[in-house]
This record gives sequence, C-alpha cells and structure tokens, in this order.
Amino acid sequence: MPLRIIKADITALNVDVIINAANKTLLGGGGVDGAIHKAAGPGLLEECKTLGGCPSGGAKITKGYNLPAKHVIHAVGPRWSGGNHGEEGLLRSCYINSLRLAEKYGCRSAAFPVISAGVFRYPKADALRIAVEEMRGFLEGHDMDITIAVLDDDIMKIASENFPEFTQ
Repeated sequence: MPLRIIKADITALNVDVIINAANKTLLGGGGVDGAIHKAAGPGLLEECKTLGGCPSGGAKITKGYNLPAKHVIHAVGPRWSGGNHGEEGLLRSCYINSLRLAEKYGCRSAAFPVISAGVFRYPKADALRIAVEEMRGFLEGHDMDITIAVLDDDIMKIASENFPEFTQ
C-alpha cells in the first residue's frame, strides 16, 4: 500500500527519507525534531548549521547519518495561532515541498510525522487530515511508499476513526 498510518518511532524506520518536523533554525528542538537529531548523531547538527535555517512552509534535505534513512528532510511547519494566519497553507506547503524534494533525490519510500501537531499546537485532527490530503494528491501522479509514523495515541485514534483504510 503506498500510504499507511502506523504507530512507530520514525527514527527506526527503514525508508529512504524521514521527514523532520523542524523549527526555523533546523538546529534541533523538542519532540520529533529532538528525537531525529539525537538518533542521527552530531553530523546532522553540523550539516544543519550550514543550511541557514528554513522558513515556515519550506523544506531542506540533509544526509541521514546514523539513521536507517539515507536522508532527512527538515520541514518547518507553522505554529498554530488560531487558524487565521495562513497556517493551513503553510502546513500544506510543508508536505508538498517535502514530497517534491524526496522525489528529486530519488527516494522511493518516505516516513512523515504529523507536522505541527506536537509542540507547534496545530489541532491534531486537522493536521492529520491535511497530511493525508496532500499525500493522496501526490500519490495520484507519483510512485512512492509513504508512511505516517505516529506515537501519539490521540492521533492514532483520529486516524483509525477517519482513515481506517490507511491505518495499520
């Protein structure tokens, strides 16, 4: 199946690229970002220091270092500010830019977190819906195996209720 939602640690998945829910500095942080930096090792931080950060909605790629993945795409999601500040467009851009970058680098498999649904406080159901919509749209014209890796029980419940066809 080209799209699936699973309960898993994204840093342990054997895929070509994992997507990091990064902050604008790309220098690590909390949640998924901190876990990816820790698992990848110091080389990731050193490479990220050379990238000059990234705006919200954007994405940049690095090597995977000590991760099973060959690459890490750092996607900067929006911080939730009530929904009237362009958050949805920026979140959609994260997925679009990440998928295009993965394709450009020849990645056949990718694992995503639910971007902005953690420390950036985007409403979980909306964040997951946007992720699935953008991935479905991308997969209509592209061949890639995409996994949404979730550790949050609330998001898994939302996934099983709203997207049972993708939930494992």
